Amino acid sequence: MTDATKIDVHQHVLPPDYVKALDVAGLSRAGGIPIPPWSPATAIEMMDRQAIGLGMLSISSPGVHFGDDAKARSLARRCNEYAAHVVADRSDRFGAFGILPMPDVDGSLAEIGHALDALKLDGIVLMTSHGDGRYLGDEAFDLVLEELHRRSAVVFVHPTLPSPAANVTIPGFATEFVFDTSRAIANLVWNGAAERFANIRFIFAHAGGAAPYLAWRWSLLDGFPQMRERAPRGFLHYLRNFYYDTALSGSEFALSALTKLVSSDHILFGSDFPFAPLAVGAASAQGVADFAGFDYEDRTRIGTGNATRLFGRLGVPVN
Repeated sequence: MTDATKIDVHQHVLPPDYVKALDVAGLSRAGGIPIPPWSPATAIEMMDRQAIGLGMLSISSPGVHFGDDAKARSLARRCNEYAAHVVADRSDRFGAFGILPMPDVDGSLAEIGHALDALKLDGIVLMTSHGDGRYLGDEAFDLVLEELHRRSAVVFVHPTLPSPAANVTIPGFATEFVFDTSRAIANLVWNGAAERFANIRFIFAHAGGAAPYLAWRWSLLDGFPQMRERAPRGFLHYLRNFYYDTALSGSEFALSALTKLVSSDHILFGSDFPFAPLAVGAASAQGVADFAGFDYEDRTRIGTGNATRLFGRLGVPVN
């Protein structure tokens, strides 16, 4: 992998079975965006145009659970098998995160083993919350995080729409996604999950939502007894241990806040293809390239170095 080609940790896959399941569930949009067409060929075409060497594929919001555990387990398995096939066919251009049938904990534990051991996928993608109002960090999900901690897994966290968003008319990607990511980050720290499962290497989408802006405000919680007991190293410590991608965040507003919170060794490039149209993805990427706060070494870390460190197998030449 050369410095001229980026590793994109936020790129989505749309297996045919998944698109069909969304249609059956009456879901024609994700985050207010119509479900776009996708194929490995169109993804590679986009990557070639935007100097992206390799894309890490993941299922986006709303995940695979539409109310039935058995159906969710089956759909997660088929999506992961499809992603593994895409990677096997073009391992020089793709990696993948396995999807879990969350909030089904037993099914998720089984799928972690299959995705990481049998399929050799590169990590796991989790949604920020679930329709019953539970966020990452809720003790109901401790067994899943414990297993991912045991494996020192890379976990990509993607936002979804919380149940109250039904009454919000603004497209979800513009507001609710940002807030849902922020709530998940805060919940992981406040409930002590970030301390107990510190081996998980979390990557949060879209520069962490509002987390950089709220970081100091959250740090005011450090004096609360619950924080002293469950997160004794303080809010900022945990926020600075997380990783954040640049998808839809290539602006001086977002990057200025993010780089006040973390250094460039905790920032990764993301495109959000195909939900982000080509022009939007290109504009965000250009914003990262032009940001005055990054020098050449910073851009190299963000583009390739940090991802190569997280995903050792990705440091391979691109054809």
